Amino acid sequence: QVRLAESGGGSVQAGGSLRVSCAVSGDPWRITWFRQAPGKEREAVASLRMAGGGIFYAGSVKDRFTISRDNAKNTVDLQMNNLEPEDTAEYLCAATPNGVAPWYDPTAFEYWGQGTMVTVSS
Repeated sequence: QVRLAESGGGSVQAGGSLRVSCAVSGDPWRITWFRQAPGKEREAVASLRMAGGGIFYAGSVKDRFTISRDNAKNTVDLQMNNLEPEDTAEYLCAATPNGVAPWYDPTAFEYWGQGTMVTVSS
């Protein structure tokens, strides 16, 4: 059984930074951070394999966001720099045990955290 719990997030002005963390219990293959803004579809932001490697980013966040794993804490963290108002959304981490699941497809992920809100003001 996989369980996920997000923390972090909050409010920041454009250009600022925030870090969100996903505490992971169980043994999933891949973790992806998704986000969903009001009235918009859920979109994948960044992803990694828990065994290492397999890192992907959405084009809109590449060079601004960094996904990493903290082995000591068993968390998957998303460091978000140079935030823009368009980054405002609920951020959710998701996990799959499936080694061939597309990293960007929310329907391929079985386990979800409760989400944490990120608000970026202009």
